[in-house]
Amino acid sequence: MSKFQQIAFDLTDKIQSGYYPSGSYLPGEHVLAEDYQVSRETIRKAQKTLSDKGYIQKQKGKGALVLDHERFSFPISGLTSYKELQTEQGFSSQTEVIINETVKTPSFLLGVEAVSADEKFIHLVRCRYLDGQREIVDEDYLRLSVVGQIPNHIAQDSIYDYFEEKLGLNIAYATKEIIATPTNDMDQNLLGLEAKDHVIQVNSYVYLEDARFFQYTSSHHRLEKFRFAEFARRSSSFMDKD
Repeated sequence: MSKFQQIAFDLTDKIQSGYYPSGSYLPGEHVLAEDYQVSRETIRKAQKTLSDKGYIQKQKGKGALVLDHERFSFPISGLTSYKELQTEQGFSSQTEVIINETVKTPSFLLGVEAVSADEKFIHLVRCRYLDGQREIVDEDYLRLSVVGQIPNHIAQDSIYDYFEEKLGLNIAYATKEIIATPTNDMDQNLLGLEAKDHVIQVNSYVYLEDARFFQYTSSHHRLEKFRFAEFARRSSSFMDKD
């Protein structure tokens, strides 16, 4: 980890702990440079990391304003495992495996990318805890012929690490659908929500490098805790028309 990444991680921890509360300003670049014994350029790189993740907003003549960070930020594009996201954003979390079983092909996957009725799938249901509270329910269906059985200790840690490092799978891309939907029985039982409540549901179809479909994931998030963010830049081809 580079020096600016270490500083960004430390500042993130101080923001999340309330040492730098939302609405306050970080110390100036020269103060932080002295505190961390680095150049101001290194501080600027660390602050850019915080800005890209939605923790601060640089304001000309004022400094770095700490933003409301109560909602955990999840990228819309990209294909990042939960553990990778946890490491990147510096939040503390635990995973509980609720279901790990072998099932027949679920009906909604029949015909998807050559999925047949005689296949078997690994059905995983996992709860993600943040600050000791269940905040996310992930439900996965994974092709047994591709991933084999998944031990509970792997499901509790990182299945993508296992797939890539142990099984040698090359995970390439996914298609995603993001919707707000009423809670189902699983949400109500595992997240403690009511029938009148809603969750953010992220459905993903994940493919290997050879274009084989191998995983369907439905991730259910509490509305009040999460935001989905992506950096977007206007295309110069449109700007040139003005």
